[in-house]
Amino acid sequence: MFRFFSRQPCLHSDSGTFSKRARIGMLFVFILTQLTSLTSFAQAPVENQATRPRIGLVLSGGGARGIAHVGVLKVLEELQVPIDAIAGTSMGALVGGLYASGLSANQIEALVNSLDWQAAFRDRPSRTTLGFRRKQDDRNFLVRYSLGVGKEGVELPTGLIQGQNQTQILRGATLPVADITNFDQLPIPFRAIATDLESGKEVVMDSGDLVTAMRASMSAPGVFTPVELNGRLLVDGGLVNNLPTDIARQMHVDVLIVIDVSFPLYARDELTSPLSVTNQSTAIMVRNRTLEKRAGLDADDIIIDPQLGTMSSADFSRAPRALAAGEAAAHAMQEQLRELSLSTADYQRYLAARTPDLKQTPRIDFIRTDAGSSRYAAAVQSVVGDLQGQPLDRARINQGLSDLYSLDLFEAIDYKLVNDDDQTGVEFHLKPKSWGPDYVRVGINLEDDFAGNSRYNLAGRLIMTDINKLGAEWLTDVQIGDRPRFATEFFQPLSWQQRYFIAPRLEYGVHNLPLLSDDKPVAEYRVRNAAASLDVGRELSNWGELRFGLQRGTGTSYVLVGDPSLPTEHYGTGGLVARFAYDTLDNVFFPRRGQQFSLQWNRGRTSLGADQDSTRVSAEWQLAKTFGRYTMILSTDVGSVLSDKAATHDYFTLGGFLNLSGMTSNSISGPHYGIARFIYYRQIGRGGTGVLELPAYAGISIEAGNVWSKRSDASFASLRHDGSLFFAADSPLGPLYLAAGLDDRRRTAFYLFLGRSF
Repeated sequence: MFRFFSRQPCLHSDSGTFSKRARIGMLFVFILTQLTSLTSFAQAPVENQATRPRIGLVLSGGGARGIAHVGVLKVLEELQVPIDAIAGTSMGALVGGLYASGLSANQIEALVNSLDWQAAFRDRPSRTTLGFRRKQDDRNFLVRYSLGVGKEGVELPTGLIQGQNQTQILRGATLPVADITNFDQLPIPFRAIATDLESGKEVVMDSGDLVTAMRASMSAPGVFTPVELNGRLLVDGGLVNNLPTDIARQMHVDVLIVIDVSFPLYARDELTSPLSVTNQSTAIMVRNRTLEKRAGLDADDIIIDPQLGTMSSADFSRAPRALAAGEAAAHAMQEQLRELSLSTADYQRYLAARTPDLKQTPRIDFIRTDAGSSRYAAAVQSVVGDLQGQPLDRARINQGLSDLYSLDLFEAIDYKLVNDDDQTGVEFHLKPKSWGPDYVRVGINLEDDFAGNSRYNLAGRLIMTDINKLGAEWLTDVQIGDRPRFATEFFQPLSWQQRYFIAPRLEYGVHNLPLLSDDKPVAEYRVRNAAASLDVGRELSNWGELRFGLQRGTGTSYVLVGDPSLPTEHYGTGGLVARFAYDTLDNVFFPRRGQQFSLQWNRGRTSLGADQDSTRVSAEWQLAKTFGRYTMILSTDVGSVLSDKAATHDYFTLGGFLNLSGMTSNSISGPHYGIARFIYYRQIGRGGTGVLELPAYAGISIEAGNVWSKRSDASFASLRHDGSLFFAADSPLGPLYLAAGLDDRRRTAFYLFLGRSF
């Protein structure tokens, strides 16, 4: 203050100096000013909080590299640096949105460390949570991925990832601010940057649904499905503004803290493929815009560059390293950052102001779907309708979302809290798959035993879903090759609440059946059969199904190899069928945990078209347990024709890999059979992002079993003992095996095949 007066020019007059009155007035002003200064000093904490520079945080995009932002935030909190506004792009928008919602850096770090990143960026539900019918799609060596089919042919999703899991993770993390639609009213004002896919223009999101804004900002084209918002298709904001310093300045800040995790350009010796060249071209465009933004920073602004090397934007397995790099980079700038620090008292007041109010859990007065999802209102009511009139239970809502998503009909399912006439409700949005509702799954089965015998099957499954409001579907299988087959079934649920159903079915198939005498092959029959059936049943949650039905069919078996004088058999089938199935395996090919069990009973009746009364029962059981990288599987299959005389077409077969591995496929048959297996394998390849980086396994099997002409012949002493050594890989087309089998008679068999399940 003294310096202020010393800078004033001396005022002189011809008569000399100020008059006495002027001197008294000047002295009064001086004293008043000093008193004001002292008062201001006494209130320094409040004044410091009010007049300190407003600080804006700018978080760039960078995929997995953006986890470094969390490390920087931790250091900012350690140094007690307040943040008054945040602008973020892509992963920067995700981290920034979480921080703006009121989460602390430590809370975001805990979320990052707790996530299964592969699951977070994988849309199809895990097999354990899929609906029972969708679990069965994985069997019969069908490829596990569905392609849409429409009037214009094959249809593909607009992104590999629809973001369902990611959305629900973010939804849970930001629940305290779920009802805030103006981003200036968040604990920290926030902006997320996206790109309008149609026009190519920048979109700055400052209002609406926070989770949707974060999702839109990081929807990398081709990887994530574009987000529809206000009539626009939005994708990753990094295409137009990867370092939104200009947007942050518009939020009335004085100083910027800028964190840049952009991917560095490849060196010349790394540009060795068309993909790397394409990526470099895109990176150059993004990088040039980023450099322009950096060049425009003021002298007081602080820029932080975490040293992440060539860490990939998709390498979330290195999240701890990225977080540590962020901390190290911020510590390197701590001298500049300390200039923005607050006193402990001021910082505590700042934290109190930015902590969201923990409102009382609202009571849910109604549950509804939005206008575009009314078709599925009954489905929503069936899974979460009981929440009406209860306090909001996010865990139950998430379980309901999971139940609906496990039907594999929807691209995305989301919800939001809404208020109508002073009542609080939950509104659901269900988006059907854009490449549906009809899908095709294709598969291949190739097998060679290195002894001149090879087999193949090509299969396709057409799934027509969502045929009516109760979720009916029409499934059709076509297979050509060693075992031609055609089957079609119309599956009609009777309600959403109680999953009773009716299912008419037609089926035609052809297969070979060996005929043995004294353990020596006598002939090989070709068996053709056709059947029609009508089943009624009930789905048992997502783990099982119970069916009862009527069946009527005809068939023919004739000699394919052997004595041509052997008779050709024409037969009729008909009777009652009952089947119970249970399935909780996490993978049908290489399970790590879970069980599978099925029990089927067939009662042939002459009154329903069968040539003779007969009873046939069969059961299968499998248990998987995993210990680290080692997996143990126990399984057994048994079956018996209980009639005094069994028809050839009712026989069971054994032989082949994991079905007495030392014997060729289907080399023995009989009316009674049983086999038990112990399978043990180790995962020797974890899989990765490379084309050839598939999960790989090495293992052994020990098997004991046989077929018998009479039930009385079955005994432990009559069991055949076989085993195998195998290497396998879980390829996109199904399991790939190279195996060698050996039996107790020193016979060996070798296998190379693709697309076969256990």
